[in-house]
Amino acid sequence: MDFFEAKDVVALSNPGVVSRQLIWPGNSKDALATITEVHVEPGATQPRHMHGSSEQSWYALSGNGTLLLDGEAERAFRAGDVVRFAPGDVHGLRNGGGEFVYLSVTTPPIDFGGSYRSRS
Repeated sequence: MDFFEAKDVVALSNPGVVSRQLIWPGNSKDALATITEVHVEPGATQPRHMHGSSEQSWYALSGNGTLLLDGEAERAFRAGDVVRFAPGDVHGLRNGGGEFVYLSVTTPPIDFGGSYRSRS
């Protein structure tokens, strides 16, 4: 069993985005998924990207945003919505309103530490 107190959760940050690493290779070496709580500030964007060998599912907890998909495709993404990206699917997010929060599950797990500018 692994147990992590709130004070021990690592937060990775880029401008306008904070990703709280709940379960990840940095705290659970044998976990089969990375679980992240992502907070996106109003107007902030997570650029389009993909994960070549991991699938990722997002569950929107609060707010309204826009999924940025392959090419120039976009789709609304609101609290209560769920989306799954297969390995290699292009995805990103733009928040145009209040704070947007979603839960991300990535499997197999990824250490996202290299994708962010700061860590706390």
